This record gives sequence, structure tokens and C-alpha cells, in this order.
Amino acid sequence: MRRTFKYRLYRSRKNRYLIEQIHVAASIWNHSVALTRRYYRLYGKYPGANRLMKHIAKLRRRNPYWQKLGSQAVQDVIQRLDRAYQRLFSDRAASGRGRKAGRPGFKSRHRYSSFTLKQAGWKYLGGNRLRVGRHNFKFVLSRPLEGEIKTLTIKRDRCGDLWVCFSVVVADVAPSAVGCNGHAVGLDFGLKTFLTTSDGDRYEAPQPLKQSLKEMAKRQRSLSRKLRGSNNRRKARIRVARLHRRIADQRRDWHFKLAHKICDGADVICLEDLNLKGMQAMWGRKVDDLGYGQFVSILRHVAQKRGKTVVQVDRFFASSKTCSDCGALNQTLSLSDREWVCASCGSLHDRDVNAAINIYREGASSLGVGDVRPSTTPPRWGGTAVAA
Repeated sequence: MRRTFKYRLYRSRKNRYLIEQIHVAASIWNHSVALTRRYYRLYGKYPGANRLMKHIAKLRRRNPYWQKLGSQAVQDVIQRLDRAYQRLFSDRAASGRGRKAGRPGFKSRHRYSSFTLKQAGWKYLGGNRLRVGRHNFKFVLSRPLEGEIKTLTIKRDRCGDLWVCFSVVVADVAPSAVGCNGHAVGLDFGLKTFLTTSDGDRYEAPQPLKQSLKEMAKRQRSLSRKLRGSNNRRKARIRVARLHRRIADQRRDWHFKLAHKICDGADVICLEDLNLKGMQAMWGRKVDDLGYGQFVSILRHVAQKRGKTVVQVDRFFASSKTCSDCGALNQTLSLSDREWVCASCGSLHDRDVNAAINIYREGASSLGVGDVRPSTTPPRWGGTAVAA
């Protein structure tokens, strides 16, 4: 199983050698993009990764600047470009004019962010020490490095900090068997309450972007007053980027803690398939601040590591309008109705808890886990709320 361990490099004067290699990779990328487009204009087809690698290798022998980047890192740049074109071709074949991936474009040396080394050009010295080329570097060993290292990636973020990413191979952990005795839970996402479970627990999202809007506006105003191209503008841009990074780190940290908490109490996790594009069009910044898509990805990752099962329910399943007691459908339910009474059985439902129970039953029925028939007892409301 592949895993990635990411560490921040200590700031040092020697880091300029790594930054220079990123700039060399950007130069090779831009030359390859220009060469590919010229080849397409002349011959009407994509030259292919192998032909590009051979041509770049010939040019590299006559270009001392390109020789500052290792040959395997140069090959990785071409492979990245080839993957981008393959995505473009596959999206065109699948969706025609409505394709998602665009044609690979040029990148300035400040926008190009990383290069990858494979077998040669680097050596792990143990602990928090690393050698790249002829220089040794230290990184913040925030967690132990495990597994067999396969590749090394040096990455620069928008704040100007350098990160080292080790791609390692670790032993596969056999997932625990999930039977009828395993506890299953349904998850319902919402705007007012980030997450409601079928057990009645509610979790409020901290919304770090909302909490930092005043500070963000202050730093953005300071950036807008700086002269373009000046050193003060560069410093102001870095201050804005650091605030964005802090907000993203706070959101990701809360998502990981919540994912572990959910996996602690359930073996089977049932959730709904969200239409994120539609939600962003309607509610905009709040949907981005809540980060539903990132949380689902993190939940799947944590569940896979811990041997849990994640089931996704179709987005068109009427989880909110269906009575969890008798199964009747309430066609008149609107988004503003937070509680409603079933016209068939007279049960009083909390909208979010009722939806979570229906999601649990719909997902569990596909696996045959537990009793998925409508219960005759009302659901337990309340639960513990997790603050930011």
C-alpha cells in the first residue's frame, strides 16, 4: 500500500539550490508544452511521452542550465505533461464538448511548485536529515517515517516554504471483517448543522474562514495598496498566503478528528452523495468553508486504514421526505421545515435525524447489515455536540 509522508524543510541558505531546480523543471515544462503544441500544428497529433523524452535528453546535453536537474526528475516532468494530455483525451472521448480537463498550459517559474526524484539524486540519512545532490538538508520530523521509500518530491507552497514528500510502500493491513453485529451509522450533511448521525449526535463545523474574514480583509487591503513587482508586495502576498494556509490546516485538522471519532463508534458508515457544484452555486463561500468534499475523502481514507466500510447512497434518494417510522413520503416538505409531522402515522420528526436514519437504512440494506426495517419507536434526539 502506498502512503505519503510530508515534512517541512528547515529554512536555510542551501534551500536556494532546491528552488533553482524547481525553476529548471518549470523551464523544461514550458519548452515541452511549446514543442507539443508546435508538433500538433504541423502533424495534427500528440508526439507521445517517449519521443518527448528523447528530444529533451538531446537538448539537455547541450544546455548546462537544464543539467542542474537530475535526469529522472526531467523524465518525471515529461510524465506529468503526458498524464495531463491523457486526461484531456479521455475527457474528450467520454463527454465530447462538455469536457472538464483543459489543455496543459505554460507556467511561470513562480507558479511551478515541485520536482520528483526516484532512485538517484537523493539519499535519506536517517532521522530528520536528507541529502539532495551534494547538499544536506534538515526537515521537521513531525511523525515517524515508516515503510520503504520509493520516490522523493520537493514541493514549494504559496508561502515560499519548502516541503519534502516521501512516497513509501507499507505492508497492507487486512481490514477487519464486518458482520451483522457491527454497528452501522447514517450521516446527513447540512448547512446549519455540519453533520447529524442516525444515533442523534450533531456536530457543528468551526468554519475557520468565517472566523478569519476580518483578518483576511485587512491583509488583502494591505496587498492591494502595494506596488506591483515590489518587494513589499511580495511580503504582503506571503502574509495572505499564510493566513489561507492556516485556515486550510484548521479545517483539515477538524475533519480528521471528526473522521476518527465516527470510525471509533461504527463499522459501517452510510452517507449521501452530495451535489457539491449545485450547493456551491446556491450557497457559495459557506459550502467551501464547510469542506464537504474534503471531509468525505478524509473519512474514506481513515475508514480504509481502520478496516471500516463506507457506503454512499444515491443523491436522488428522498432521505428527508421519507418517514423513518412508516415509510410514507411527504411531498410538501420544504427546505425551511426543520421539523414535520407524518400525515400517515403522526410521528414528529427532526428533519436531519430522520434523514440520517433513512440514509443508514438505505445504505445498510445494500450490505445486509443489521435490521433495516422501519422502527416502531421514535428515534433518539439530542446527542453530544462537538465544538470547534
